[in-house]
Amino acid sequence: MSHSTFIHDDFILQNQSARRIYHAFAEPAPIFDFHCHLPPEDIANNRKFNNLFEIWLEGDHYKWRAMRSNGAAEKYCTGDAEPFEKFKAWAATVPHTLRNPLYHWTHLELARYFGITELLNEDSAERIWNQTREQLAGDDLTTHGILKKFDVRTVCTTDDPTDDLQHHQAIKASGIETTVVPTWRPDKSFGVDNPEAFNTWVGKLEAQSGISISNFNQFIEALDNRLDFFHEQGCRLSDHGLGQCPASFSSEQAVSSIFDEARARRGASPEAQQQFTTFVLGHLGERYAEKGWTMQMHIGALRNNNRRLLSALGPDTGFDSIGDLPQGVTLSAFLDRLDTHNKLPKTILYNLNPADNYLFATMIGNFQDGTIPGKIQLGSGWWFLDQKEAMEWQMNALSNLGLLSRFVGMVTDSRSFMSYPRHEYFRRVLCNLIGTDMENGEIPKDDNLVGPMIRNICYNNAEEFLGLGL
Repeated sequence: MSHSTFIHDDFILQNQSARRIYHAFAEPAPIFDFHCHLPPEDIANNRKFNNLFEIWLEGDHYKWRAMRSNGAAEKYCTGDAEPFEKFKAWAATVPHTLRNPLYHWTHLELARYFGITELLNEDSAERIWNQTREQLAGDDLTTHGILKKFDVRTVCTTDDPTDDLQHHQAIKASGIETTVVPTWRPDKSFGVDNPEAFNTWVGKLEAQSGISISNFNQFIEALDNRLDFFHEQGCRLSDHGLGQCPASFSSEQAVSSIFDEARARRGASPEAQQQFTTFVLGHLGERYAEKGWTMQMHIGALRNNNRRLLSALGPDTGFDSIGDLPQGVTLSAFLDRLDTHNKLPKTILYNLNPADNYLFATMIGNFQDGTIPGKIQLGSGWWFLDQKEAMEWQMNALSNLGLLSRFVGMVTDSRSFMSYPRHEYFRRVLCNLIGTDMENGEIPKDDNLVGPMIRNICYNNAEEFLGLGL
């Protein structure tokens, strides 16, 4: 590919060592996508996408935030404008995203999926729309085709405990080469502060577990029942979205009373909700350890800041930000409580506030116990931090305070099947970082030393650490 194009073979790779180690060790590595929000139904049905709106813009709040910032009306984001009109509004926004990672991702994705190296803007929008529609009409870019194209060996979706996992069962039966397994995401089990939503969810839990839930013990029994079912379906990871790791320890009797109040449609206070979350999450953590699962904790988001638009559009529509809650004391106390009982599972901590990178990077070192390499992980740059600068911050913090060589690497954390080049993007950033150190004489120019580390971070560490054994 010509170097006159924006996305070329050595994109982001700023020196000879970076280029060499990327092309030799990172580029050929397959993908282990151990955290994403891809819809299992789309994989089960081998969905074929009709146009760029369906595969690229549907549900993408990263793009919506940029479009709103550029003055695009809401009808072009979450509203009822026609798909092509929404795409044109996005195309008109793209030139204004210079220095935003969206500019890199946009052109990397167009190049890797469609071989299109033309820059996207208002003038090229219709041409690119038509070119991509022709390619999407074939079989190479169905969901199965995409997973094969990008050599995605394993996908771990994100699933509620009340999901019946029928789509996962259909995926298994389909003969697809990619291993697709669920991830247990029980955030709704903590929702005693919103009794209406909580009781609706508990009703679903009753139906799926076959256990009548009239008290807290039955609630835990039903959760355990579903956890065992997820395990049978190949699940080996949990995931939790937390503003702050809870550490409000209280008795089972107190938590039972909080549960009874919620069932009686009386919402818990913030303090009681934290007590309930701490107890239930602590119980689940012990179960993960017993089953050999990995516990993922995504910590630090301040969600639903705009109440007016939350009411109009619902959650996950682009009105969340980085939070600044204190993290160290509660995170330490929660991990320590599990460790004290020898029930601390393998854990990946994803930090959303870069000011806390060093805090998290030192916290993981407190609970390494020598049983496996990197038992407690500092997860890759997440959400607002999955871009070049913040990926470097995360890897620098981990390098300075832990072992970068044991890092389990990148995740897509995406609802879009267009997101697999994020792994390439991460790998280029990684190799540029390491290659620059090699050029500066800070790391030996020894590919036999550096190459295996690059390969391991890109794929092998995740495969060995997560132990899916499937």
